[in-house]
Amino acid sequence: MTPIAEGVSAPPPRGAGHYARRFLANPAGSILLVFGIIQLACIIWALLHPDDFRYLSPQNLAILMRAVPVLGCLALGVGVLMIAGEFDLSVGSVYALTAIVMAVQVEAGMSAFLAAPLAILIGVAIGVLNGLITLRFHLPSFIVTLGGLLFWRGAVLLYNGAVQVRFDPEPLFSDIFAGTLFGFNAAFLWFVALSIGFYALLHHHRFGNHVFATGGNRAAATAIGINTGRVKIIAFAIAGGMAAAAGILATSRVGSVQPGQGTGLELQAIAACVIGGLSLRGGRGSIIGVFLGVLLIHTITNVLLLLRAPGFYLEMFIAVLIVGAAILNQLIERRGTA
Repeated sequence: MTPIAEGVSAPPPRGAGHYARRFLANPAGSILLVFGIIQLACIIWALLHPDDFRYLSPQNLAILMRAVPVLGCLALGVGVLMIAGEFDLSVGSVYALTAIVMAVQVEAGMSAFLAAPLAILIGVAIGVLNGLITLRFHLPSFIVTLGGLLFWRGAVLLYNGAVQVRFDPEPLFSDIFAGTLFGFNAAFLWFVALSIGFYALLHHHRFGNHVFATGGNRAAATAIGINTGRVKIIAFAIAGGMAAAAGILATSRVGSVQPGQGTGLELQAIAACVIGGLSLRGGRGSIIGVFLGVLLIHTITNVLLLLRAPGFYLEMFIAVLIVGAAILNQLIERRGTA
């Protein structure tokens, strides 16, 4: 054992309380604690009342795995953009537009393996356009993408009218995006894989450092040589591309797409990010938090459905959860800067 030099005091021992405070000071740690408590309560109640509360039934778990990926993909893209200090309210409309473009092209004879990348390219292009307008004219992204929400919603009707479009791709495409692998829904596995990829990109890559620096303090990031404009445009492109990916997964699962599909999803995606600990000011958050925020929203939705609660209960509970999460994030930020 290395002796302590004379006159130098040893650091005080760190107890469980120290590590607990550090864990809770992390937004992802706080949401993980809440998520764990809710899951534990649901599991216990399901074991005590298996006939009335079928939370652990294979059918219910399958429904959860099918429902999570759409909001999850949207939230991943929106989360990266929020950390970069911007918002995108148009992702719900982009989700519907790209899904309809893909379905129409497949109906016209194009392979789904070509139509899906086309849809993603359109989503990325719309994201880049949002970024260019925001940066070129120094406008709040909230306003630019609010206009995009309305514009692209109208573009859906202009492109194909107010009619439902069937989506009948090749069997292999359906198996890849809507099938089952090792007992898990393929779309859920795509969401998990994308989450891992975004975690590596944002937390273990130089680009992620640039995103956090740009969202935290753009002037300081520019001063150290980061091209903050390019970082923001890439983040906008990611949000648009992930909206298209969500549309592909949803359309593959259902087998059709409707013009009004996606309405309100942009707000749910932002809510999942806020619940997951992302700062509304940018520069703070984690992909793990976004992942858990999405799971928590769908868990609460599922529990209320199993309890046969009215729909407005869900909206009220999510509203309280959003405000509560925002208050908690604000307190954590103030403590961090104190």
